[in-house]
Amino acid sequence: MSVDLTIVWAVIIAFAVAMYVVMDGFDLGIGILFPSIKVGTERDTAMNSIAPVWDGNETWLVLGGGGLMAAFPLAYAIILPALYAPLIAMLLGLILRGVAFEFRWRDPAHRPIWDISFFAGSLIATLAQGITLGALLQGIEVTGRAYSGGWWDWMTPFSLLTGVSLVIGYALLGSCWLIWKTEGALQDHAFRFARPLGIALVVAIGAVSLATPFLEGQYYHRWFEYPGIIATAPVPFLTAIAIAVFLRSIVKKQERVPFFSALILFGLCLVGLGVSMWPDVIPGRVTIWQAAAPYESQLFMLVGAAVLVPIILAYTAWAYWVFRGKVDTAGYH
Repeated sequence: MSVDLTIVWAVIIAFAVAMYVVMDGFDLGIGILFPSIKVGTERDTAMNSIAPVWDGNETWLVLGGGGLMAAFPLAYAIILPALYAPLIAMLLGLILRGVAFEFRWRDPAHRPIWDISFFAGSLIATLAQGITLGALLQGIEVTGRAYSGGWWDWMTPFSLLTGVSLVIGYALLGSCWLIWKTEGALQDHAFRFARPLGIALVVAIGAVSLATPFLEGQYYHRWFEYPGIIATAPVPFLTAIAIAVFLRSIVKKQERVPFFSALILFGLCLVGLGVSMWPDVIPGRVTIWQAAAPYESQLFMLVGAAVLVPIILAYTAWAYWVFRGKVDTAGYH
């Protein structure tokens, strides 16, 4: 029996997106928190905590976007025209923060400008990612095989809600990363950031979760009607456990548990997103099989993915292992 490569590629792209959220979320979050971090040693330490790994995290974004174009060309051709504005904003934000990251060390005379740019780029990129997710989740107008909506269809109260929610979530990941990787005054500040951000994220998750089932009929059916409810019922339960573990770890001043419990919370949100959308790549409009490239093309690309993905995982794991432990002001510059 032949393997359904369409499902394989859907899993690969979903994995790439999840890895991007895990790997890039916390360093975008540090950028979002930057104005709240004391100028001088604390900001330098925060930047040094992500210096060895930040520029490799976008690898997963490239893999997800490139994989979507190659494995699901119809979806790519529909999604891009619908979401040009937020996607371009995201790319510009990532470019701005990347330039600011490097130049704040090499141009200390203008460091305040680069600090503002690092914050602005991080905020713009994160907000654009959240808006893109919300716009995709609420549905895209499709006629035949092409996008048929307007330029501003992506801008809705729901997409703005998901954008703000992602900003809160990434800021939480950033604070938890600083709790794990730093000590002293900066770690104390990160603990103070984490509790209100955790509560705000719980509220945001609740608001998005309450609104999502009413965007598309299939969402409501999957979450609240039999037999779908049998599969979806554990997700809210596990989410509540993750929230409880996170809040307890903050109260007890644990260093690693906040970060990993926050990652689990993000993972459960992604599972909920997958449950809502599967097997559509454009909810209610186009399934993964309708959008898929020919079998031969998928097979050819899978050979490359089978080689490259393990290599990416290996060098990423090696980088995190080499630069494990606490960071100080000496950093890596």
